[in-house]
Amino acid sequence: MAPKKPTKSGPNSGNRELKKRVKTARGRTISSVRWLQRQINDPYVTMAKKEGYRSRAAYKLLELDDRFKWLKPGKTVLDLGAAPGGWTQVAVSRVRSDENNPKVIGVDLLNMDPIAGALLLKLDFMSSVAMGEIRDHIKDGVDVVLSDMAPNTTGHASTDHLRIMGILEAAYPFACEVLKKGGVFVAKVFQGGTEHELLAMMKKDFTSVKHAKPKASRADSSEIYVIATGFKGLTK
Repeated sequence: MAPKKPTKSGPNSGNRELKKRVKTARGRTISSVRWLQRQINDPYVTMAKKEGYRSRAAYKLLELDDRFKWLKPGKTVLDLGAAPGGWTQVAVSRVRSDENNPKVIGVDLLNMDPIAGALLLKLDFMSSVAMGEIRDHIKDGVDVVLSDMAPNTTGHASTDHLRIMGILEAAYPFACEVLKKGGVFVAKVFQGGTEHELLAMMKKDFTSVKHAKPKASRADSSEIYVIATGFKGLTK
């Protein structure tokens, strides 16, 4: 089902509803009960189901693009770690990709149900063969590379930061290999910022590097996004 056109304002904060509770905690761990409790009371989860998005994460990308406006009609997009497909759905809609000439490629190790207007590849982008396979579909490069990937969190801030930096450090050079000049790279990081060396590299490779936290990110989440625009092209 194609997602419905969302409102820019997000969930209606004026409608105060009583919090729902998990009906039974029997056989569940405390953490799973808390997760379920949060899910059933999350207005973005409710809105995603109503509007046909596969995840609440879609609203993070919608907010970021409303602000920075880089998902324009006709642009080509590579979505790394795309499953379950919320960001891919948004990209397809915003760049007006169609089934006959898909402008959006979603890559993930996990199986994904088809998304009209997107080419979905089951690949590990960090493998030696991934670049070649992706290159077969984007010979002229892409305009935007997205990465909403994150490791399973441990609750230990420094460990979680190192884990997500490992993903970012793999995604970044990959993005630079496939981006067109003037392209955009968007990736999730955890608060504490991007490591100084990588941030310095981004500022050298792109004309602008900013951090942003969309309202759709949960208040208790330390995630933020780094947005690098105006790719200068690989130096020889």
